[in-house]
Amino acid sequence: MLDIAAQLHRWCQEGRDFAVATVVGVGGSAPRQPGAALAVDADGEAVGSVSGGCVEGAVYELCQEALESGASVRQTFGYSDEDAFAVGLTCGGVIDILVTPARAGTDVREVFASAAAEAVEGRTAALVRIVEGPPELLGGALWLDADGQPHGALGGAGELDTTAAAEGGALLAAGRTATVTVGADGSKCGQPVTLLVESSVPPPRMLVFGAIDFAAALVRIGKFLGYHVTVCDARPVFATARRFPDADEVVVDWPHRYLDSQDVDPRTVICVLTHDAKFDVPLLERALRLPVAYVGAMGSRRTHLDRLERLREAGLTSLELAALRSPIGLDLGARTPEETALSIAAEVVAARQGGSGVPLNGAHTPIHHDTAQPAASSTRAVRRAAG
Repeated sequence: MLDIAAQLHRWCQEGRDFAVATVVGVGGSAPRQPGAALAVDADGEAVGSVSGGCVEGAVYELCQEALESGASVRQTFGYSDEDAFAVGLTCGGVIDILVTPARAGTDVREVFASAAAEAVEGRTAALVRIVEGPPELLGGALWLDADGQPHGALGGAGELDTTAAAEGGALLAAGRTATVTVGADGSKCGQPVTLLVESSVPPPRMLVFGAIDFAAALVRIGKFLGYHVTVCDARPVFATARRFPDADEVVVDWPHRYLDSQDVDPRTVICVLTHDAKFDVPLLERALRLPVAYVGAMGSRRTHLDRLERLREAGLTSLELAALRSPIGLDLGARTPEETALSIAAEVVAARQGGSGVPLNGAHTPIHHDTAQPAASSTRAVRRAAG
């Protein structure tokens, strides 16, 4: 739901009633992952998507029905060999959808409004909802602030809110969206309740070292992919905001010294484009020992071999060196800065999502590699016209 936080925040400010349909489980080749949402307001305006178009019509109707009834409803959409187009998911996947009305004055509306506001402001927060369990609890919601403190209540008994906050806080710390199952009273046993935890965290960082023309192209595509992009170079004549207008930050400093001063996390991407040993070696010596998502370095194969030797002399192990992507990027036959930036970005996406980098045409690899997401609770296809 937080993927459409900006629109929901606006509707809350305008006092509009709305219903939100959220993907809460997937199986097979589903087009969207848990957390993807479509919302419909009382005037029939719709924002977002839950299936890339496959079942939007049917989900739109469910939202209108939920607005009228005031009750949350869970629905499964799946593939049918006999009548695929009636079901809508001709890709062969299964998705579970939870539709929750958010009428003005209700507790759920207040939770949605607060969580959306936090996400719009770029603050760390998580929305926790009951997406499967006793009908009287379905759709209950609370939100967690950056410290993991809960606001609102799920509506259950016992220690359910406390347990939900603990489970949600762990996922929020990792910046993940996922489902977890707990007992309805907050224990690990008893009647099961499934919670969807949607994390909203600041954009991941892309650190680009080397203020060259290839960096300018990489900055643009990094921004397109949703990164907070920093360009760093020790040469003030090259590291200027005028040369990199799309960068969030342009820093004049020695690359290794700047990296030493920064906070990084497992989502951080480091791209070393300097291909100059006096910059590369001390920088990579540090970068390859950090818990980041990607470290790549530009240069020819000859440069790469020389760089590896220098890094071994600096004390890096074979395991640490194995994390280095060099020469940087996938083999696309790139020549221009823009083509090279595309090859780097493609390798970054493949590294973060577990992709192979081979063409999908003729391959027998899965299209979606996010195996961390849970499967839909039901693999039984449910027929419902796409509207």
